[in-house]
Amino acid sequence: MIESDTIKLLRECDAGIKMGVSSIDDVIDYVGSEKMKQRLNACKDEHIELQNQLDGLLHKYHDEGKEPNPMAKGMSWMKTNMKLAFNDSDKTIADLMTDGCNMGVKSLNKYLNQYEAADEVSKDITKRLINLEEQLATDIRSYL
Repeated sequence: MIESDTIKLLRECDAGIKMGVSSIDDVIDYVGSEKMKQRLNACKDEHIELQNQLDGLLHKYHDEGKEPNPMAKGMSWMKTNMKLAFNDSDKTIADLMTDGCNMGVKSLNKYLNQYEAADEVSKDITKRLINLEEQLATDIRSYL
């Protein structure tokens, strides 16, 4: 059970990281504030760093990881592009990113509770990813 929950939790983190990086990539070219752009890029770098650690663990368990849900990714892309088409301000971007961070935090906490038998290393990565998402949402509040 420990290995099964560990792999499932790692897969969800994998999908979450990929979704976060993709979301940042979707908005970064529209950001006006250099400070906000730097914060988003720093967050993306931190996600990639976690992804590298996660890839090592997935490899250890002979698992390929998980792609984000195509429906969720498509809906996110559509929402982002529709909102940016009407208003590409930093306020709109902060709003979109905050919503994404909040959904990520909610999902990751759900998976952390659901896969409670996962090993501590996997739980730690999940908690670090949750903290990254929470911190980004806090850091960009001033743009809302």
